[in-house]
Amino acid sequence: MSYELDGKTIETTANGYLVEPQDWSEGLAEIIAAEEDVALTERHWDLINYLRSEYLENNGNQPNTRNLQKAMKEKWGEKVDAKALYILFPKDPSKQGGRIAGVPESRRKGGY
Repeated sequence: MSYELDGKTIETTANGYLVEPQDWSEGLAEIIAAEEDVALTERHWDLINYLRSEYLENNGNQPNTRNLQKAMKEKWGEKVDAKALYILFPKDPSKQGGRIAGVPESRRKGGY
């Protein structure tokens, strides 16, 4: 699969993750989100930016849903449960959110 943006073809893996994370842009995030039937809001962008920041600035860290809850609780100043994150990204906040955020597919195992 691939995406077309500004005359450039951007390749993805079989699971829809970018082959080259540096190809990511906000415009591409909008395209990927639309393909996944996700209308991006400010809260979506908070989570996307957090996922990107963790990956790019924290040694490739890819937080799971539990850690995303903690981070968004701090960011939004309110209790955040998993359901709130799944409302934003129904196919798994860390996986679907990561795909839209342009980070590689997480290889972490389940559990906490």
